[in-house]
Amino acid sequence: MIIRTEEKKDYEAVYSIHYHAFGGREDESTLVERIRASSHFVPELSIVAEQDGRVVGHILLSEAVVVENDLAHKVIVLAPIAVIPDQQKRKIGSMLVEEGLSRCRELGAGLVFLIGHPSYYPRFGFKPARAFQFELLQFKVPDEVFMVCELAAGELEKVNGELQYPETFFT
Repeated sequence: MIIRTEEKKDYEAVYSIHYHAFGGREDESTLVERIRASSHFVPELSIVAEQDGRVVGHILLSEAVVVENDLAHKVIVLAPIAVIPDQQKRKIGSMLVEEGLSRCRELGAGLVFLIGHPSYYPRFGFKPARAFQFELLQFKVPDEVFMVCELAAGELEKVNGELQYPETFFT
């Protein structure tokens, strides 16, 4: 298994992975395209898993902000992530998350947020975000699925407020 930065030649495969992983829905596939075309895209944080020359998984982390009064703190959001259905349950998603978080640390990011499965993401250090005074108003989600991972010690004490996903997530 090779975990590497996505290249333009992977775009079609990445589209297909998200399409099939999400039951034939194009929402996540087109979200990836919109993020790539936005100012919030960080090329090093678009990562693929390749096995035997075939791209079988993808994760995308991009920039967002936490707004606290008049301050906007830059953070990272993880969305979307997918593994082609015939390769699921083989730890590919875990490898992608671990690589993504590692790259975020290398880039100096302090916090990563996501909306995701409450029994899957805590193994990577994600915790319910509302417990740390973060709010999410753009999406109506239960507390247990809105999560944050602290990549640098003390970041959770430095920042709180409302996570705001870029408009790219809604158009």
